[in-house]
Amino acid sequence: MTALAFHPETFDAMSSSGFTMGATSFADPADSLRRRLEGASRLVEMTRRLAAEHDIQRILEIVATECCPAIGAERSSLFLYDAESREVYTRVASGLVVEEIRHSIDHGIVGWVVRHRQSATVQDVKTDPRWNPAPDHQTGFATHNILAVPVFAPGDDRVLGVLEVWNKRTLFDAHDEHLLQAYAAHVGAALCRQALQSQVLQSRELEQSLQAARDVQASFLPQRLPQVAGYELAAWWQPAEAVGGDYYDVVPLPDGRLALTVADVSGHGLGPSLIMASARAMLHVLSQTSSRPGRILNLLARTIVPDLQLGRFITMLVASFDPIRNELRYANAGHGPAFLFRRRTQQFHDLATTGMPIGIAETRCRELSEPLKIEPGDLLVLATDGTVEQRGASRELFGKDRLLELVRESQHLPAAEIVRVIREAITERYTGAHPDDDVTLLVLERKQPTA
Repeated sequence: MTALAFHPETFDAMSSSGFTMGATSFADPADSLRRRLEGASRLVEMTRRLAAEHDIQRILEIVATECCPAIGAERSSLFLYDAESREVYTRVASGLVVEEIRHSIDHGIVGWVVRHRQSATVQDVKTDPRWNPAPDHQTGFATHNILAVPVFAPGDDRVLGVLEVWNKRTLFDAHDEHLLQAYAAHVGAALCRQALQSQVLQSRELEQSLQAARDVQASFLPQRLPQVAGYELAAWWQPAEAVGGDYYDVVPLPDGRLALTVADVSGHGLGPSLIMASARAMLHVLSQTSSRPGRILNLLARTIVPDLQLGRFITMLVASFDPIRNELRYANAGHGPAFLFRRRTQQFHDLATTGMPIGIAETRCRELSEPLKIEPGDLLVLATDGTVEQRGASRELFGKDRLLELVRESQHLPAAEIVRVIREAITERYTGAHPDDDVTLLVLERKQPTA
């Protein structure tokens, strides 16, 4: 097999650095900020492009050509890991045309990254005992420094390979490592998605392939909800088919708050599930750059709209939850049902929409100006419309009133039990193995102090 060759743009290292190899002077703060913003922008752009790409060669080309400019490296490569033979082999080497390079993980820096499941920063390969010069001898390329990070599969943390960049004209720093790790995360998701799509196309048993798709999509959801002192979180996710367009998440924000998110891509099935995966990746990137729900939601909308076709749209709510001040701020792009039940007054407070759904006209969501206070015993309920639009044999809608009634009746139960009660009431209406529409429910309970 022949490695692919790509030619990323060249760089003027002196214009983008405050120090040279081996120097100890510090980078200019303004230049450092510019570099960080450019790296984040390129990462978001790569995420958008990957979401629309299904061909493995194009996926790898996109990654190779985007991460070099973002970090300021001369070339990049992706080594895939063959767990059965315990070997790594090249799939992409930007700027090179070579035969496949394959070697045991017992040797070299790439092998060390796979074995230790952690990144390696080598500022001078000649002084590092892990360095294996054989690939340079094979290709005629001269390597000076390397930053290599592992590529994990989302959900189960299997090592899929190693993404590395070579020959930065300044020293690699912590920002470079964090940025390349973010690229590697999207590489892992793209590789898993592409592998899944190939499996779907090749499998004779469609149900088996769709179940595999469901497992991958489920891995994008939180595997374990965070433990928050004084609160309890619980959730339920059930697609109408093996995969769906519903999504929920709980993501840490830069200022220490948590982003609570529920979203619904119109329709259900494989198409909406791919859009959902793209939205999820963008949310995880943007939540590292801002703690403001309105800014996160508007940037996500601006980035993903070009990928919405055939009349698709997304309703989405992003809320920043402060467990210290017991406050909630949110921006809501046409999403519901979403409400806060105040146990003291027995009243429901709707989290009203603050903008249009993403993909319908120009999305510009304002953020709630004043935070909502969460008092002891209060329940925050974020759901998708599938919770209220289920129809039984009589074709009667489950309805929002029934949902509110169940919340009121089960208000003294823990959040997980409230979710169970609602789930059982909805599943009783199924006329088949799946609901009529995707169903997602996220409940946050502020516990009452014990006597």
